[in-house]
Amino acid sequence: MGPALFRSCPEDFQVDEIIDFQPSGDGEHLLLHIRKRDQNSQWVAGLLAELAGIKRNDIGFCGLKDRFAVTTQWYSLHLPGQDLDIAQLKHGDFDILEVARHHRKLRRGMHQGNRFSILLRDVGFSQQALDQRLHAIDQLGVPNYFAEQRFGHDGNNLREAQSLIDRDQLKGNRRGTGLYLSAARSWLFNLVLQRRIEINGLAEGIDGDQSAALWGRGRSNANRQVAEIESEVLAEWQSWCYALEHAGLKQERRDLILRPQNLTAEWPAEQQLRLQFSLDAGCYATALLREIAQLFRPQHRPL
Repeated sequence: MGPALFRSCPEDFQVDEIIDFQPSGDGEHLLLHIRKRDQNSQWVAGLLAELAGIKRNDIGFCGLKDRFAVTTQWYSLHLPGQDLDIAQLKHGDFDILEVARHHRKLRRGMHQGNRFSILLRDVGFSQQALDQRLHAIDQLGVPNYFAEQRFGHDGNNLREAQSLIDRDQLKGNRRGTGLYLSAARSWLFNLVLQRRIEINGLAEGIDGDQSAALWGRGRSNANRQVAEIESEVLAEWQSWCYALEHAGLKQERRDLILRPQNLTAEWPAEQQLRLQFSLDAGCYATALLREIAQLFRPQHRPL
């Protein structure tokens, strides 16, 4: 596929969090549905804690959303027996769309997924080429890679993970290293996924197994051939595997294939393509977009 300009402004990348539960209407937690522009999720959580006069640990949310974007997501504030004036929470960095009470704190991964509306500019491919690629995606899906934002700017999270592993300090969220732990685990998954695609593509997996390891402690439930491939790929990364195991993570499996839901495409103007789709929690829009176009950011090299 040809090139396309990606994220020329925050409005070109819009994300709406999808939750699969209804607020209970009562409880110790105040839920806020928030829209933010060019702000990251952690920053807004800190602002909410400061404005509400509570501890940062009393703020919950389901997932990190892209900063250079316009996004909506839910936050929870632990306010037992407290009626807070919502005007107290107003701030220029976000808008409050809805308010409700709930009986549980929001935690990472509690959401169902995310809905995306993404505008690509200066598109350098035809409708026919797009139709062919979308048909292939509908039939096969795309590789379910962890995207570059997982690894930090220029891969800094991976370099920090290596430094922590060298010092035996990659211990997880309780030690403030959870971000780097996740980056290391995701990197190993991507390596295995790449090798699996080289061997067998996306069509059938190997003996019906279409998953790869999220490394951690415990025995793998992969079949013999898949386990051998993973062992071969990760042989040079044993110090990383050891660190993940001893950080307390349990071995899990992640799908090799990402399958977008309700994928549509339209051309709002010449050389502009808007893609709309939904993804399950933990999946990355850029993993899909990179299978549709060679992405460029303004004054940057292709992604």
